[in-house]
Amino acid sequence: MNGREFLRGMRNGMKLFGDNITIIVNTIVLTIVYFFGIGITALIARLAGKKFIDKSINKRTKTYWKELGLKRRPLDDHYRQS
Repeated sequence: MNGREFLRGMRNGMKLFGDNITIIVNTIVLTIVYFFGIGITALIARLAGKKFIDKSINKRTKTYWKELGLKRRPLDDHYRQS
C-alpha cells in the first residue's frame, strides 16, 4: 500500500466519520430545540387555556369562517402605518 492509497482511505474514513457525527449532533440539537421550543410553548399554552385550533364541531353551524371585521380605510392611512 502506497501513500496515495493510504490518504484516499483516510479521506473516505474521515468522511464517513464526519457524516455519522453530523447525524448524531443534528439529532441531539433538533431534539433539544423541539422539546424546549415547542414543548414549553405548548405547556404554557395549555396551562393558560389557549386553544390554537378550535376543534369543536357544531351541527347547527352553517359555516366555520370567522368574520375579520375589515373595513375600507382611506388611502392615506396605508402610507404611514405606525
